[in-house]
Amino acid sequence: YVMRGSIYTSEPSRPFRSTTIDQIQCGKIDCHLTERVVGANLGLYSVTFNNDLQLDRHTLEQYREFRMEAERKGFRHFLEVFDPNALVNPIPPEKLGGFINDMIVRSLAGVPESGRPLFLKMVYHGPKWTEELAGYDPQLVIGILGGSAGTTYDAFKMIAEAQKYGARVALYGRKINNAENQLAFVEMLRRIVDGQISPEEAVRAYHGVLQGLGIKPYRSLEDDMKLTSQAMSYAGGGQVQVPASPMTSARKLAAAPATTSAKPVARPAQSYAPAPTPDFAKMTAKERAAYHRARIAGI
Repeated sequence: YVMRGSIYTSEPSRPFRSTTIDQIQCGKIDCHLTERVVGANLGLYSVTFNNDLQLDRHTLEQYREFRMEAERKGFRHFLEVFDPNALVNPIPPEKLGGFINDMIVRSLAGVPESGRPLFLKMVYHGPKWTEELAGYDPQLVIGILGGSAGTTYDAFKMIAEAQKYGARVALYGRKINNAENQLAFVEMLRRIVDGQISPEEAVRAYHGVLQGLGIKPYRSLEDDMKLTSQAMSYAGGGQVQVPASPMTSARKLAAAPATTSAKPVARPAQSYAPAPTPDFAKMTAKERAAYHRARIAGI
């Protein structure tokens, strides 16, 4: 917890959950079987290991209890594995990735597919440790978390490198949310993982899109091409200049670098009327699917 005036962040993390699977699925303490499809059916379970035998064992046991309950109730989940927040016993930085990998393997040892998480959400520790985990268990879907916003090149380079060494999911929060134009940012991420464009080309193309839309970038193209050293937490690190690869002639026009003097476009304020809440309990599976498709199409 990060409570105002508290010192909790300086102490090792401990498992806690405020809601229950039943409440997530149907909105009350006990669900009938037919009600389990009313609410959500995918949740995030988060663990943090701090290299302490008793604390880490307790974390493993609590996750096991959750997995067993989730499997009984048909509730899907993905597993977030944070780096230590307050190490009880030191781990050399160069061995941290190995420690996290071993704890993930320990968490899921002997667990059949029916009880496993759909995918992981974890810090990207670099090629060596990502490749090791992907090679050890090819059925495990490795997902990387984004960490602090950083530069555009931080985000684009990370997703390319992680995919190259075995990751198959990227869960970017602040990196997308803090972008000048989220849709263009996500499109570049998609093009990178599809192999259509390199991270360096994507940064230039993204600045070209911003220029075309009249949106002033937060940084100059030169500054946005810098790779910063991040700890994947709320704290940042130093910076190092990384040379960009040359653009191919076919993409130069679309990815022309933007100038920092472009004026932002004024956008009119929009108001939205709240949509009526449907009675999901009276809807069939097809009706619920049609409702959600229509809702998404209208966004």
